[in-house]
Amino acid sequence: MTATRAHRAVLDAEVLRAAALLRPDEDAVQVAARAAWTVLVEPGDGVAGTLIAAYGPVEALELAMSDSSLLPDIGDAKAMSEARARWRPRADPRAVADALHGCREVGGRMLLPGDPDWPIALDDLGPHAPIALWVRGGAEALTADRSVSIVGARAATPYGETAAAELAGDLAADGTVVVSGGAYGIDGAAHRAALGAGGQTVAFLAGGVDRAYPIGHQQLFDRIRGNGAVLSEVPCGAAPTKWRFLQRNRLIAAAGLATVVVEAGWRSGSLNTAGHASSLGRPLGAVPGPISSAASAGCHRLLREYDAICVTNAEEVRELWGGGGRVLDPTPAEDPDRRRLLDALSDRTPLTPEELARRTGLPTERVRGLLGLLGVEGAARSHDSGWIGQTRR
Repeated sequence: MTATRAHRAVLDAEVLRAAALLRPDEDAVQVAARAAWTVLVEPGDGVAGTLIAAYGPVEALELAMSDSSLLPDIGDAKAMSEARARWRPRADPRAVADALHGCREVGGRMLLPGDPDWPIALDDLGPHAPIALWVRGGAEALTADRSVSIVGARAATPYGETAAAELAGDLAADGTVVVSGGAYGIDGAAHRAALGAGGQTVAFLAGGVDRAYPIGHQQLFDRIRGNGAVLSEVPCGAAPTKWRFLQRNRLIAAAGLATVVVEAGWRSGSLNTAGHASSLGRPLGAVPGPISSAASAGCHRLLREYDAICVTNAEEVRELWGGGGRVLDPTPAEDPDRRRLLDALSDRTPLTPEELARRTGLPTERVRGLLGLLGVEGAARSHDSGWIGQTRR
């Protein structure tokens, strides 16, 4: 298949050359098109997923970038029109080439659906499944027979970190791959324990795999790459944002046979991961904590309100395979577009609505409308040269 209109829009000669260098075993146009999609869209974009499923990545890219007023038929013309508006500001061949070159420079790989190492469990996400995965380390860990997602609070207590380490270490010792998010606290304890037991572990990041976030886990990520993998659906160079952390959580939930929340506050982001696991039909476990501990309030909420299974040791986690529970809504209460715009605003440098549209992947008119609301709320203020975010968010 050739790249025609898409070639002129985002798949120039340099992009195709970079794609061929990164994946010489695959058709360069297919690789380049999927790389371009990871630059154009935010994680979990269901319109992009539906379009690609219907037309394939190359033709879908041509349709997305076409100047034609005729919209491809995906069942929702308004959604398609809005999607085009938010994708086009990111249609930059240089950004796609940089993503491909950046991955190669750090010794990474780009996994495509259908690859032998592609984690087919992620396909359960349907149109919200990743378009491609940027990987550093041993991608074979993604296709292990048994995997469990262990998540929890960043501000973990010694009790929580000990519980996470005991669970992860025992599970990894018998060949179960431990999946988590690479953050401080429970995530880090789970990764380290899995490695300490000689097992494999996988970390899904909210930013590019070329950067360590948090920076204090640089050495941990190096160790994970030696006996597991570090992955992201956003390209090299992409910064982690609150929105991307929430979307990253769906990958953690989908990748495991079950999800275990070790320690979480009442409104912890780990509950978002639990929500995704529940909506996917994955068993959900929670580790109880002291009733006086705010750090365990979220776990107790899962046990009381959402039929999570109480787990206290690795054997009880293994019993989760085949379990279930009541569905917990994984959608954040806050408007996600508002959150993305707040993340993109600078506290010091004024940014125009057009610049903010490029940063967020939102249509410019949507950005203008949200800026007006944020101005009324006092969360942003207008200057002659653009908009500045207030420090309190």
